[in-house]
Amino acid sequence: MDIKQGLKETFAIEAECLSHAAEHIDEVAFTKAVELLAGAVRIGAAGCGHSGIACQHFTHLMCCIERPARFISPAEAIHGATGYLQEGDVMVFASRGGKTAELLPILDICKAKKVKVITVTENMESPLAKGADVILRQYVNRETDKYNSQGTTSTTSLCVIFHALQAALIEVTGYRNEQFALIHPGGAVGERLNKP
Repeated sequence: MDIKQGLKETFAIEAECLSHAAEHIDEVAFTKAVELLAGAVRIGAAGCGHSGIACQHFTHLMCCIERPARFISPAEAIHGATGYLQEGDVMVFASRGGKTAELLPILDICKAKKVKVITVTENMESPLAKGADVILRQYVNRETDKYNSQGTTSTTSLCVIFHALQAALIEVTGYRNEQFALIHPGGAVGERLNKP
């Protein structure tokens, strides 16, 4: 495969994924996830590898609409960082296979602390799915590399689910752009939002 062909195929693979991804998400489950997040005192999120990086993006999205959120590193979670979570909070797990070993002890802690759990996964029969209050099903056709092993399309798919959650929360909570202008005075976005 030459570089030009690879470029086109990458876009085609990810476009195909996104064109079908919404069909795999149960609307009732999505609505319940939005309700849980809207009512949460605090929001935590955890994943490993690319899923973890996407979770960091998710918690930033939540902060941008003034939903207090924190990425909880799986390594730090079992060394005290889950002290952030209290009853009334919501924890979001992202794991394509739903069996990520580093996340399972955090799930147990959430259950013991009566923290609600949302899991985003492809595997509806996985431990992280079965232990969740809400499951959002992730769809991935294939990764973009020739070995189908790099976290490419799967990361895009996950991020779009997170984007959809944020968009829905803006509607449900009545979050206004004027509020965002106050907390985002920096950069070109801040300049545009705060023009007199």
